[in-house]
Amino acid sequence: MVHLASVPNDKAANAPLVKGMENLKLDPNSNEDEVTASVYGSRFAAECLPMHEMPEKEMPKEIAYRMIKDELSLDGNPMLNLASFVTTYMEEEVEKLMAEALPKNFIDYEEYPQTADIQNRCVSMIARMFNAPTHDEEENAMGTSTVGSSEAIMLGTLAMKKRWQNKRKAAGKDYSKPNIVMNSAVQVCWEKAARYFEVEERYVFCTEDRYVIDPAEAVDLVDENTIGICAIIGTTYTGEYEDVKAINDLLVEKDIDCPIHVDAASGGFVAPFVVPNLPWDFRLEKVISINVSGHKYGLVYPGVGWVVWRSPEYLPKELVFNINYLGADQASFTLNFSKGASQVIGQYYQMIRLGKHGYRSIMLNLTRTSDYLAGALENLGFLIMSKKGGEGLPLVAFRLNPKDKHHFDEFAVAHHLRERGWVVPAYTMAPHSEKLKLMRVVVREDFSRARCDTLIADIKLAMESLKEMDKSSVAHHTKHVNKHHTSSGKAKANNEHYKGEKHSLQGKTGKTHAVC
Repeated sequence: MVHLASVPNDKAANAPLVKGMENLKLDPNSNEDEVTASVYGSRFAAECLPMHEMPEKEMPKEIAYRMIKDELSLDGNPMLNLASFVTTYMEEEVEKLMAEALPKNFIDYEEYPQTADIQNRCVSMIARMFNAPTHDEEENAMGTSTVGSSEAIMLGTLAMKKRWQNKRKAAGKDYSKPNIVMNSAVQVCWEKAARYFEVEERYVFCTEDRYVIDPAEAVDLVDENTIGICAIIGTTYTGEYEDVKAINDLLVEKDIDCPIHVDAASGGFVAPFVVPNLPWDFRLEKVISINVSGHKYGLVYPGVGWVVWRSPEYLPKELVFNINYLGADQASFTLNFSKGASQVIGQYYQMIRLGKHGYRSIMLNLTRTSDYLAGALENLGFLIMSKKGGEGLPLVAFRLNPKDKHHFDEFAVAHHLRERGWVVPAYTMAPHSEKLKLMRVVVREDFSRARCDTLIADIKLAMESLKEMDKSSVAHHTKHVNKHHTSSGKAKANNEHYKGEKHSLQGKTGKTHAVC
């Protein structure tokens, strides 16, 4: 998700970091030479890096590299970021392939036909992994790569809306009030898709003990204006798989003409290998489209996603543009045009390098590690909110036991772990779930058993430290962290102009969105 940046005015841009520094006079006879034996002997090491306006003169490449590298060293360690599903490890061989593909513009099919063909191979492999019907000679599944699941979801929503509108127009009925049914625990990209494409959101709200969609309630919300139901294979909060089959069966039983789009952003590369007999994909007749993130458990660096439709029937022609680009005719359905080819090549490498057996081995290992972590946290007194034994994603969602009456909450535990370098986020659950707070650890490929043991030891240490602090000290520490929640105080993600919005679930209910 790209943050909305605010361009500072001249007063803010020129304000000193510490008041009074504007009056400080440094040695006017300092050496102005740019080339020295050391990066830190150059004048650039004694100056602020440009922040708001492009400088007039050049900077030597070695110095530019080192200065930026030093800045980035203040970021967290991606391997300790247990908030994110995004891949943080790939083999050196695929990194070389991806680096070599950096100059390639993926959209230029005529110039890079092999890259285009590799995308088509990936689409075919993923569609078959999702059990797309390939036996009918008259039909064929359709699919495309995307920048990530957010774009894939946008495309899926557009296709459902346009197909619904076409049917309404053909029947001479009003087509101005489309709606979509989904769980209130959806990732924010679903809210965006509905808002941007003017589709009413109809939510099945979570409860104190149910964090997934209720199939009966979802089907009851469907009416003649419903473009589709979103079901999630791997919710971002607890990693649970929603019961797609139950939704499908109810729609069939009641003879309701409503499609299902499955958001398998996180679970699409897990469920087929850990629970292959779980029916959630194109084996169900009402499932017409599926998205998945290649940069999550597809094991590719960000960003790449995929969306597949059961057949061309569910991807209206008027959304597809035939483009003659640099001499080549191509069919295009995308929100982006130019993009790098590296991630698509990385996805192909992973699928042919690992094969089904390799993916299965990795996902089963991650499941074992997440079960081990869940068991340890239970013994430390936490309540586990996620599923074990492969019934959900390889993650652990947990919270403090209210019976223990702690004078601190999950956010305080998360803050203490951050001091040890871990990013283990705390969240406020989806609305109507009694304002539950939870923490979540995503078990990724590079999260080994040894690293897991280190995390467990640090969680135990954080709990002991918080128990030794009195209530007022905890409150003071929490207030301080919330006020200065960035390491340097420079990164202000929220634009002041847009604070206090009331149109989103977060604005209306205080829900915090789980990191993807």
